[in-house]
Amino acid sequence: MALHFERSEYAERLSRLTARMQAEKLDALLLFAQESMYWLTGYDSFGYCFFQTLIVKADGTLTLLTRSADMRQARQTSIVQNVVVWVDRVNADPTLDLKNLLSEMDLLGARIGIEYDTHGMTGRVARLIDNQLMTFGHIVDASYIVSGLRLVKSAVELAHVRRAAELADDALNAALSLIAAGGDEADILATMQGVVLAGGGDYPANEFVIGSGEDALLCRYKSGRRKLEATDQLTVEWAGVSAHYHAAMMRTVVVGEPSHRQRELHKACVDTIQAIEEVLRPGHSFGDVFDIHAQVLDERGLSRHRLNACGYSLGARFSPSWMEHQMFQFGNTQEILPDMTLFVHMIIMDSDSGTAMTLGQTYQTTESAPLSLSRHGLDLIAR
Repeated sequence: MALHFERSEYAERLSRLTARMQAEKLDALLLFAQESMYWLTGYDSFGYCFFQTLIVKADGTLTLLTRSADMRQARQTSIVQNVVVWVDRVNADPTLDLKNLLSEMDLLGARIGIEYDTHGMTGRVARLIDNQLMTFGHIVDASYIVSGLRLVKSAVELAHVRRAAELADDALNAALSLIAAGGDEADILATMQGVVLAGGGDYPANEFVIGSGEDALLCRYKSGRRKLEATDQLTVEWAGVSAHYHAAMMRTVVVGEPSHRQRELHKACVDTIQAIEEVLRPGHSFGDVFDIHAQVLDERGLSRHRLNACGYSLGARFSPSWMEHQMFQFGNTQEILPDMTLFVHMIIMDSDSGTAMTLGQTYQTTESAPLSLSRHGLDLIAR
């Protein structure tokens, strides 16, 4: 069995979840987010691209409804003992199988929570489920229950996050030797991902972002590679990953002599991150972090060039994104607590001058000052 944690860890997580279900007066919870299933049971698969759900009853009973392709996956990677297979066939409606299974589990008329806000729940599946279950029981949106429980990491989870951070640092070290005039983005990208995998890490939940020249101003991965010029800029966003736990980093590296604008924007990034470190601690909220980000950058006339979010919680995530629900954005009242792992990024994209500047790293929160998980400093990198 390929479990990453002791069974006592999973038992503690289940206890926390059932306590929350009791508080919400839920008789059952249908998990569709793969990260929820993984966190709770160890179940590790990309089978969420098809219909599957983990049923959690208030008494702690676990039942996975999935396809035949994932039956062995569940038994090999998770603590789930009851795996039920729905038969995929033309015009199949697995939500009917789900309703019948819930009936067999004596949940007719029960109060049932469902994770709707997840990549594991398509719009079509949501409509089918509502059609089958709205008269079966009392259905409520419970999208953020497990997501909220996963925010604060246990000691064994933090060990994986720290390992992920080491791999992220190693990837940057390896990349720096390749970033120079004539350097190929393909070589840089292959090296960074290779370092993570060679170090025993995993594929990330989304692609590494890499772009140079005018593409350095992009915030998403795109196809196509470019060679660096004598005077250039390269933006990279990547993550080390250990047991699916992510530690992300972001840098814009200057090729050649940095311009005045690049130095100016880099200083703005550093000043903002240092100001954020003062509120990235208990007693403040995620919204407070964004407010500092906006205040510092706007005072420098950079409001048009910044984003409307400056980071988010990280943890064990699956494709297509390593971003958690909880983001640093205006009005987010989520309280900052000790032992969260949070990615803070400064992204300034000055399209007027064609200048990119980014700076990002992952922190572990504590009772007081946050702990940067990177061994790299915040200095401007020029090659």
